[in-house]
Amino acid sequence: MSNIEISEVISRRERKAFIKFPWRIYVNDPAWVPPLIIERKAFLDRKRHPFYRHGDAALFLVRKNGEIVGRIMASDDPNYNSLHQSNVGCFGLFECINNHDVAAALFERAESWLRERGRTEIMGPIDYSTNYVCGLLIDGFQFPPTILTAHNPPYYRDLIESCGFTKAKDWYAWWFADPAKAVAQLRRLGARFNGRCPATVRSANLKNLRDESRRLRQIYNQAWEKNWGFVPFTEAEIEFMTSELKPLLVPEFAWIAEIGNEPVGFTICLPDINVVLRDLNGRLTRFGLPIGLIKLLRYKRRIQKGRLIALGVVEKYRRAGIAEMLVLRVMEETMVKRGITGELSMTLEDNFMINRFLEAIGAHRYKTYRIYNKSIA
Repeated sequence: MSNIEISEVISRRERKAFIKFPWRIYVNDPAWVPPLIIERKAFLDRKRHPFYRHGDAALFLVRKNGEIVGRIMASDDPNYNSLHQSNVGCFGLFECINNHDVAAALFERAESWLRERGRTEIMGPIDYSTNYVCGLLIDGFQFPPTILTAHNPPYYRDLIESCGFTKAKDWYAWWFADPAKAVAQLRRLGARFNGRCPATVRSANLKNLRDESRRLRQIYNQAWEKNWGFVPFTEAEIEFMTSELKPLLVPEFAWIAEIGNEPVGFTICLPDINVVLRDLNGRLTRFGLPIGLIKLLRYKRRIQKGRLIALGVVEKYRRAGIAEMLVLRVMEETMVKRGITGELSMTLEDNFMINRFLEAIGAHRYKTYRIYNKSIA
C-alpha cells in the first residue's frame, strides 16, 4: 500500500483527469459508450448542479506509482436522511483497475469523508441520489448501456464485495424486442378497464416545458414516495434535468394522464442517443466545428432505439388502468409507428406489480443493477 496515494480533486486539471479516467478502463470494451465531456463537467460543477444547494460531495483520485488507477465520489444528501430517518451517505462514479488494494483505498477515503459528517452507513453506486444514474451492472455486460444508465466491467462486483459491501437492492432493465406484440397484449389488458378509467391521456406540451416539468415533479414525488431509495426532486433539480433533456425530447415520447385538471400519471421515453455518442468519443466539436452536435441533433429523430425512463401513477389510481393506457400510447405512437425497439428501466426487484405487468406484455428482463451498502460506524 506504500506506493498507493489518494487525493481529493480540487483543481480544474484534476477534475479533467477524473472525467477522462474511464477511457483507460474501457479501452477494450466494445459495449462502453463514452460520456460527453461537456455534460460530465456540468454534472460535477458545484456552482451549477442543484444537488449542491442542499447536499455535498467530494471527488477522489487514487494513484499507484504516480499513475491514476482509480476514482470515486462520496456524497451526502440530508434530504434523503431526513425523509428516511437514516444516517447514510453514498459512493458513486466508481472506476478502478482490477486491484483490491486500490479499490480498498478508494472506499476507505470515501467512508472517512462520510464519517467526518457523522454518517454511519454508505451505499452505492449512486451518483448523488437515485434520481440520477445509479446501480452496479451485474449481468448483461454484452449489451451497450442506454441513455442515463450505468455500465461497468464484471470485476467491479468482486472488488466491491471484497471491501465488505453487501447487497441492498436489485433493479431490473427490460427489453421490448417486439413492440407490436406488447401493443396487442396492452389492448387486451386495457379492454378490462374500457369505460371505467377516469383519466385522459395527452402528449406533453414541450412549448411550455417549464409548467409541464412541474406537473411531472408533482406526480413523481407522489408516485415514488414509498419506493425504496426514493428522494424527492427539488424544484431546482427538476429544472436542471429538464434543461439537460430538452434537446432530446420528442413530443410523442412523453405522455401525461389527467383527471380533470389533476395530473395523475406520466411516462417519458427518450431516443437512445448513446447510439450516436459511441462515435463521438466524448466530444461535440472537432477541429473547432460543432460536428458532433450537428450529428446528434440530425439523428435524434432517426434513432431506432429508445429508453422508457419513467412510468408513474399516483397510488390512488394504480388499479384504474392508467399505467396500461400510458404504456400503450408510448408503444403505439413512439415504438410501432417509428419502428423503434427499446428498454424500460429501472424497476425494483420487489415491485411485483410492475414486473408482472411487463412480463405479461412480452418484455424480457435482460439486465440487473445492484445497490450495495455497508456499515461504517
